[in-house]
Amino acid sequence: METTVTRTNVWSELRITSAPHVSISISPHLTALAMIADALAGRRRGLPGSWRRAVQSQVSAPAREAVRPLAAPGYSVVPDSVVPGTAVFEASVQARVGMLRDIPPESLIKDLEQAFGPGPLPEHWRPAADRPDRWLHGYATALADVWTVTEPLWRRARPLLDREIERVGVASVRGGPEPLLGMLNDRIRYGERELLIADIESSTYELGERRIILVPMLAGRDAVIVSLDNPDAVWIAYPLPGAESLWHAPAAQALDELSALVGPVRAELLNALDRPMTMSMLASNVRIAPSGITYHCDRLHAARLISRERRGREVWIARTQRAKELLELFHG
Repeated sequence: METTVTRTNVWSELRITSAPHVSISISPHLTALAMIADALAGRRRGLPGSWRRAVQSQVSAPAREAVRPLAAPGYSVVPDSVVPGTAVFEASVQARVGMLRDIPPESLIKDLEQAFGPGPLPEHWRPAADRPDRWLHGYATALADVWTVTEPLWRRARPLLDREIERVGVASVRGGPEPLLGMLNDRIRYGERELLIADIESSTYELGERRIILVPMLAGRDAVIVSLDNPDAVWIAYPLPGAESLWHAPAAQALDELSALVGPVRAELLNALDRPMTMSMLASNVRIAPSGITYHCDRLHAARLISRERRGREVWIARTQRAKELLELFHG
């Protein structure tokens, strides 16, 4: 499998000898993978800074360590354990996380050998080969953590995804696949008999009788993820058209989505903490009994969203940097 590409003069070529059959599939997992590659692995592809920081704040250090190989300089190949096959495109991210945690460690070793051949593994994948169970758990945790932040955006994208399904269907029937494939992204070019995709490592493939599956994803404008060597189908994941309108939500909608993530009372508390306050000041502002404030503040503190500081007889509450990034994420 291949992962996100960079700005480069190197191209992978998919040779096409007859009009390809093009379809579309929806994969939340590939959106999460694009977020991981941009925000955590260091392969930046235009993800807005507020989203990048929110993703970074959500993921633990061991999980961050696990995703580093995904953006090693000079490599675009990753094992099949990371990128799903076509059979699981429609699976939820939660299902994918469960699958990763159930993968036997020896299967990851086999995937690495298949991806990189029988010789020595690239150095950036050796820790995964040395401790495959630890790596699989770390990557699964990163995926779950990233989806915690990304799922509200994915839900909001449903109308755009439905529109893209319709667009691809109409273009495939009426206009032919060539104009459609040539307008997916600036990093993809459709020639007379080939599809060129900007890549890190040059390669050439024959489409043959395989179909092409298009997978729209919520990602930075330069993110492209492809698999050109799957025996059943070629798939190309590209930024969902119009997704830039989703990065910033209206205030009321943003509060609703933050409420879905942390709960309505805690969302109200976080919004009210535009400056440090005592517990009594906060209770007065949000009109909640002090006993209720204590309970919810305990939960917010456990989630590292607020800090508490005793000054004499008073306890002062303030948002943490993590909370500020979370609010920026939802409010834009």
